[in-house]
Amino acid sequence: MKISLIKISGKTITEFLNTDKWIRTIKSLKKEYDGVVLVHGGGKSISEWSEKLGLENKFVNGQRVTTIEQMEVVAAVQAGMLNSQLTAKLNASGLNAMGLSGIDRGTFKAEYINKDLGFVGKPELVGSPSWIKSLIKSNVIAVFSSICMDKNGNLMNVNADVFAGALASAVNAEIVFFVSDVDGVKINGTVKNTLTGEEIISGIANGDITNGMIPKLQSCMELLNKGINKIWIGSQIENQFDFENGNTGKGTLIINKVVKQYEILRIA
Repeated sequence: MKISLIKISGKTITEFLNTDKWIRTIKSLKKEYDGVVLVHGGGKSISEWSEKLGLENKFVNGQRVTTIEQMEVVAAVQAGMLNSQLTAKLNASGLNAMGLSGIDRGTFKAEYINKDLGFVGKPELVGSPSWIKSLIKSNVIAVFSSICMDKNGNLMNVNADVFAGALASAVNAEIVFFVSDVDGVKINGTVKNTLTGEEIISGIANGDITNGMIPKLQSCMELLNKGINKIWIGSQIENQFDFENGNTGKGTLIINKVVKQYEILRIA
C-alpha cells in the first residue's frame, strides 16, 4: 500500500483553513497514492494563546519548553481546536477525515528528552499501527495531532516534525512532505534543490541550519536510515515534481546518496 504523509506546520494551518489550495492538493495525492495521512503542528497558535494567558514562550533547538501549565495549552489548542478545525475542513470538502492524536489506542509512548524541556518527549512505537492502516484502506484521511503520553498517562508535547517521522516509519510511508512557510532548506544563504545526510550533519554543526529546522531535519535523517527515501521540505507541493531531474518545486528533496533515481510524481 502506497501512503503519502503530509506534515503541515502551525504557520501553514491558516492557509489550509482559509483556502481550497490544500484540498486540491490532497485530492490530487489521493489519485497517486492509496492513502494520505496528515500530521499538524500548532506552534504559532500555541504561542499566541500562551501569551494571552501570561505564559512565557521559550525554545531550545526548536523544541518548546513545556511546563504543566503550558502542556494544558498545547493540548487544548493543538489536539482540540486545530485538529477539529482541520478535520472539519476536510469533511466539509467531501473528504472522509478523522481527527486523531498520538495518544489514541496507546500506539505511541513518549520518552522524556531532558528535564530542562519539561513535558517534551520523543515518540516510540509500542503498539501495532495496523488500525491506522485499516483506516487508510477504508479511504479515511487520518488527521494526527502530535500530542502523546508517557508511560503513566501524562500528556506530552511532541514536536510535530518528530512525530511525523515516527508515524511515517510506522505506516511505511512512500513519501513524506514537510510543508512550512519556507521554500526549502538554506545552506550558505541559498535554498538547496537536494540535500544529503552528510550536508545536514555539517549544516547543523556549523550553524547554517538552526532553530525549528533542526528537529525537522533530524526526523528526515531518521527516515532515511529507516529506508524512506523520498522526503521533501518546502512551501508548495502543487505542480509537477521530476525528482529524477532535480525539479523539486518550491522545496528541497532530502536524499540518500545510495539512491540513484526517483520516479516522477505528478500533482495536478
